[in-house]
Amino acid sequence: MLEQQPNVNSTTLSEQLWGLTNELRQKIDARFELHPDPSVENLQQYSTLDGNMKGSLTAFSGKDIDWLVHSRLGNSEKSNFSTMRLTTWLKSHIQVPHLAFEFGTLPNGNILFYVDYIARTELLTDLAYLDRYYEPVNPTFLKLQEDSRLKVFTSKSAYIRLFQSPVSLCYTGAPTFETLELTRALAHETLDRWLTWVDAAEPVPEDAREALAARDLALRRISAERDPGNKFAAQIFGSELTDKLVRSLWGGDRISH
Repeated sequence: MLEQQPNVNSTTLSEQLWGLTNELRQKIDARFELHPDPSVENLQQYSTLDGNMKGSLTAFSGKDIDWLVHSRLGNSEKSNFSTMRLTTWLKSHIQVPHLAFEFGTLPNGNILFYVDYIARTELLTDLAYLDRYYEPVNPTFLKLQEDSRLKVFTSKSAYIRLFQSPVSLCYTGAPTFETLELTRALAHETLDRWLTWVDAAEPVPEDAREALAARDLALRRISAERDPGNKFAAQIFGSELTDKLVRSLWGGDRISH
């Protein structure tokens, strides 16, 4: 039973989730050539003046990856709260969905995970794209809906709910080793599937790439700017640093192209 599962200490849990993002990064690094973007160099370590809240953000780009962000924020020792993300935005040479991971620990001690493929077309009308990239994940989505260990996490933001795909895996769960292992397995399965898609992808016609790149950038910027967490961040870090963090999520100050 869930109550009999030993809970994981919040600091240990946060570090294990961060370790999971590093496991995923290693697989991505093994597949793609990536270069750090100097525009976020001063965000590799940042904190509030009192040191109660700390964060780090790195961003990369390369031949196939337009923008990859690997970041964390929180203080699991004092508040149980931490959040981390690993988002990978492809260039417009292929139309495989972008890849999103977000993990965290909540003030009540629970785990949060968000795992998703970000669509690069209109799924309501592009049925071939839907069938190719989203139907294969639908059984997993339906299975997790019935998993008593998990609770669906629903954003209060209408935009964020629209941003998520129809097979978005977004849940909270008790801080047990069992939930952590489930999260790890889902994340690796999602990444491994995505890598096979990238390897099998047909090139986007040259005359369609500019429009796709513009759509990608608009989506990346809007989703960063509409994140409900920005208001919380501004209260803690101030508007100047928060604005820079938000721009870093979409590459607003990027130096590499």
